[in-house]
Amino acid sequence: MQPIITVSGLRGIVGKSLSPELVSRYVGAFASELPAGRVVVSYDGRATGPMLCEAVRAALVATGHTVLDAGPCATPTTGVLIKHHRCVGGVQVSASHNPAEYNGLKLFGADGRVIPAGEGEQVKRRYLAGECKWVAHDQIGGVEPLVDSVREHWKLIEPLIDDKRIRGQKFRVLLDSNHGAGGVVGSPLLEKLGCEIVAIGTEPTGNFLHTPEPTAENLRGVCERVAKENVAVGFCQDPDADRLALIDEKGRYVGEEYTLALCADHLLRKTPGPVVTNCSTSRMTQDLAEKYGVPFFHSAVGEANVVDAMIQHAAVLGGEGNGGVIHPQVIGVRDSMVSMAMVLDAMAERELPLSQLVDELPRYAIHKAKVQLAPEKVDAALDRLETHFHAAKANRMDGLRLDWPDRWLLVRASNTEPIVRAIAEAPTEKVARQLCDEAAEVLHG
Repeated sequence: MQPIITVSGLRGIVGKSLSPELVSRYVGAFASELPAGRVVVSYDGRATGPMLCEAVRAALVATGHTVLDAGPCATPTTGVLIKHHRCVGGVQVSASHNPAEYNGLKLFGADGRVIPAGEGEQVKRRYLAGECKWVAHDQIGGVEPLVDSVREHWKLIEPLIDDKRIRGQKFRVLLDSNHGAGGVVGSPLLEKLGCEIVAIGTEPTGNFLHTPEPTAENLRGVCERVAKENVAVGFCQDPDADRLALIDEKGRYVGEEYTLALCADHLLRKTPGPVVTNCSTSRMTQDLAEKYGVPFFHSAVGEANVVDAMIQHAAVLGGEGNGGVIHPQVIGVRDSMVSMAMVLDAMAERELPLSQLVDELPRYAIHKAKVQLAPEKVDAALDRLETHFHAAKANRMDGLRLDWPDRWLLVRASNTEPIVRAIAEAPTEKVARQLCDEAAEVLHG
């Protein structure tokens, strides 16, 4: 079994496809081309995180770097710390929303964002070629503990909101960090905003209370708890806290797609400007950009691609439909803390419950499907699909995206399996499903 290696890092199953030796070699390949300086190391709260951090620290010290050890830490906080302490890079031990048996690495540049695709490809090449520049015994680095990993993150979020207005509401909120790293900064942030917190799994032990991905199915129990606790909102983070799903005051699962749309609606009312989402994100945010008369841009799938497009177009907000909001004034990383603060600010400013804010948004249904297809047949199949749906506007930025006035279809080849993934969004679930079914027939030829 082999780990899954991407341009931004890797992930695998601990003890099978992921080992301390592999981690050390991969980090060595990354660090060998970093300039001299400090490198932040953190982990997302998983039980295997401290063990793999040992391997990460050893590799960094062995390449002559000084480690700034942040311990359990949210992904966006890791990015903030890298920039604040003027580090040359960062490594987070994280498998994001994957189950407990998984772990992995996310690699960061000196700008505090996940490294872009070009740099990631070079790290992958060096790793596969076994290229590591280990230093002599008298040149090795050291390790420095980082005591406060919360303050700098809050200082960047505070100017984005009216914290006095939020504190005046004295919101009672439920925070489900699921024993990942989200509670480390999420709880202090909500306390600063005057919230009464019903906490679920805010200690970063890695003993997940439910399957980590914050989907409707995985959060059924949390929805029931929200309905009973008389809270204004339920905030549900994934283990590394770059994604946020919402539950309204009635215990209704709002989901991840709405997180970005709610934040975009709130921001664009006061701060108009360009917005970027990836090409697999709900068109709710695109509709809102059109409503407020601001430019809207798609990027290829992947956080690094979204951030690249945000920089290119000077966007005021960006993100992905997995609950990942990216605010350029904080850090070029998806950030559940930014999302929580902005949602509370919207509720306080308009003095409306979350359910009503959600019901005001454009409403669509998304359907996803997989189609078995050999890699060598993908290009021809996409050509057939574009011809078949000739009335749609076609884009080959990332696979094939087809757009109609009220619906869209995205078909992308998997990097790890002989399949293509089809995602359709339409006014109803029935229409979205029909789009995927029709696409599958065409792809099979």
